Amino acid sequence: MNPPDAREKGELSGLRVLAHPLRLRMLSLLTGAAFSAMELSRELGISQALASYHLRQLHSAGVIELAEVRSRRGGQERRFAYRPAAGSPGRTPPRTDGLALFAEAVCVELRRRSQEAEAGVDRLGVDAELWVSPAEWAEAVDAVRAASIGLHGQAKPPRTAGTIRVSVSAVLFPMTTGATAP
Repeated sequence: MNPPDAREKGELSGLRVLAHPLRLRMLSLLTGAAFSAMELSRELGISQALASYHLRQLHSAGVIELAEVRSRRGGQERRFAYRPAAGSPGRTPPRTDGLALFAEAVCVELRRRSQEAEAGVDRLGVDAELWVSPAEWAEAVDAVRAASIGLHGQAKPPRTAGTIRVSVSAVLFPMTTGATAP
């Protein structure tokens, strides 16, 4: 096996930044509003140092952007936001090992969120391994991407009046055509 080239190393490194359940939670919050490390620590029930560490990781990987710097108690408070590029929310690199890391982080986060599911309301759960035409596949991916972009664009700060807290997770990818092991 050949060692990964620089581009592949960058892709895998960037995905490893996303392949952490706490960072996925942070991205969800940073989609609706800009937050500082202190604000995220309160919202997530973690230490400010831990929130700051993960914000630095996300920022240095280029996943989040510095939204504003404001004066606070004689210091500077840095607030960050997640603004996925149009057409790219949740896009993952093509490397299989990177996809596996991301999928595991999504699974951990989905387990946590499912513990907080509201009782007695309609839910949509989908899991499928299918054979479809390339055109049908492209149409499905475009539809999920459009829904994701729409939801990201409509996200509000936590507990905004008139909003509900929701969970959306999707990992779509074509599979090899080889035989699968039992």
